[in-house]
Amino acid sequence: MGYMRTALLLAAMTGLFLAVGYVIGGQTGVIFAFGMALVMNLFTYWNADKIVLRMYRAQPADGHPLEGIVAGLAQRAGLPTPKVYIIDNDQPNAFATGRNPENAAVAATTGLLRMLNRDEIAGVMAHELAHVKNRDSLTMTITAVLAGAIGMLANSLLWLGMMGGRDERNNPLGAIGSLVVMLLAPLAAMLVQMAISRGREYEADRVGAEICGQPRALASALNKISQGAEVIDNDMAEANPATAHLFIVNPLHGRTGDSLFSTHPHVANRIERLLAMETAGNPANFAAAPRPATRRSRIPTIDRRSGPWG
Repeated sequence: MGYMRTALLLAAMTGLFLAVGYVIGGQTGVIFAFGMALVMNLFTYWNADKIVLRMYRAQPADGHPLEGIVAGLAQRAGLPTPKVYIIDNDQPNAFATGRNPENAAVAATTGLLRMLNRDEIAGVMAHELAHVKNRDSLTMTITAVLAGAIGMLANSLLWLGMMGGRDERNNPLGAIGSLVVMLLAPLAAMLVQMAISRGREYEADRVGAEICGQPRALASALNKISQGAEVIDNDMAEANPATAHLFIVNPLHGRTGDSLFSTHPHVANRIERLLAMETAGNPANFAAAPRPATRRSRIPTIDRRSGPWG
């Protein structure tokens, strides 16, 4: 997904928000609901990195070789070197957080560092730096603001109806229309939010492959991480599913397909595009790569039981 499609989805989310406000009617209620959602999400935006890192008990990677890998990739990408953290978790995974490149952090689990080789780790870190470079935290915060506002407005419809505070004669859609909007608007907002999140993963794969210069290493890493995530629990992520979209591969179980409610594209789709990108010999061809004809990865599984620092 390119930036244009992301912009269109954000516009659709905004339109949905305005539509719910129109059904409710009163300007005061719309402004109040939006203001509350804005304050809540702005607080999250400014403090998300600290909240998430504390949530996963991430520790600074002081003196760890991972710092050198990230520093080299950041220099290559023209970015300030982010803070580097390690999470004591057996599930192989990684994420980036922070409101902008100057206040960014990347984190990798001990499971990832044990499972992947150095080139694969570099591919994963390049993917996370791509999120930083693309300012995906800002994009997802905007969608969170709008989705949260839509949910609050839909809830206000329910409460107004229960309290008898609505005059259905002034409601342009009537009681049935209000009920439909109340039920479907949050669902529609969530679907748009998921679509934007999946699109950002494809774009981070493309830019990450450009940064590290090895699409196949990133593809191999995705294959290993997805296999590990399927069989190794991440209890902290399961307890905080709202953070699932941050990770390079969905840390939650039970979401193996490219479904409407998935925060990530299917890994096989991502691998196929990366391999096509390598075959074309030009990272720019990633976006134009054909969609995969199969969901089975062609990346061979490497029997490596411990990473470079295992």
